[in-house]
Amino acid sequence: MIRRAAATACTAFLLIGACAEEPRPYVQVTLGPVATAPAIEKAPATAPTSRPVAESRPAEPPIVVQRTSPVREDYAVEGLQRIDYVSGVDGTSDWALVLPDRADTWIVCIHGHGSTGSQLYTRDDIRRTWLTAFRRYPFGIVTPNLRGNAWMSPAAAADLHGLLEHVRAEYRAKRFILASGSMGGTSNLIYAVLHPEDVGAAIALCPAADLTSYYQWCRTRSDVKILQQIADAIASAYGCEPHECPDLYRKHSAVANVDRLTMPVYVAHGAQDATIPIAQSESLYEALKFRRTIRFCEIPEGGHDTPLRQMPDALEWVLKRMR
Repeated sequence: MIRRAAATACTAFLLIGACAEEPRPYVQVTLGPVATAPAIEKAPATAPTSRPVAESRPAEPPIVVQRTSPVREDYAVEGLQRIDYVSGVDGTSDWALVLPDRADTWIVCIHGHGSTGSQLYTRDDIRRTWLTAFRRYPFGIVTPNLRGNAWMSPAAAADLHGLLEHVRAEYRAKRFILASGSMGGTSNLIYAVLHPEDVGAAIALCPAADLTSYYQWCRTRSDVKILQQIADAIASAYGCEPHECPDLYRKHSAVANVDRLTMPVYVAHGAQDATIPIAQSESLYEALKFRRTIRFCEIPEGGHDTPLRQMPDALEWVLKRMR
């Protein structure tokens, strides 16, 4: 995720009562310096929610845990553990950090592009905002490395599924909230359509909702190095470009599989995002706007990192709507 300065004051259109039973009209408000970024909250229209038809999916290989050990690095908080494991897909060695707590609800926080599974603890702004918000509740936290810049490829999805099974068995976890941004937010949406049975709620800040269109958008900006690196990473992780294996990319598209998003979904995006365009989140909102399980917050002057400050609000919102 690219660090950008955020405005401390602006004028925005804010939908009052976006989560109420009946939408109320837009009003114009002037917002001063606040802890949470100003946003346009778009309320869903009313329509019955349909459930996806159950599908028969092949069993995914489990992970093989090699060791669980305490984390002793300077960034560690008390009780933080590292799980080292081998993927059942291809034998790749990987790891995740876990922070157990009293509740059977767990936060799954996936890092952004270019980072690792320790990002929640090592990046100052995310640690200050996200970790603080997560630890207001007695929830366990798991932060997987998940093959680095994998963008929830098939192998990464299989590894995460295996990791969550291990957390269930070892720590008695019962439900998971996926809460991440950028590549992590993208990954949350993809995993939620692949394994809705694993996801109690999904928080996706500045995500890509459809990898095919996002990949194409990146390639049209050949002079932007980070976008070419992202496109290269996606093609490498998936083993092909979207035009070479369209069915695979469609299976990993939140927009193409919205019927599987039956859980609460919170999305926030900056209108001036130059890394993942806001059109990605808008397309998901358009597909889900007839449900009351979606909340979309647009930050008018926000860049790529601006929505990251929405995590406390996002967590509070999904917790009120989880079954």
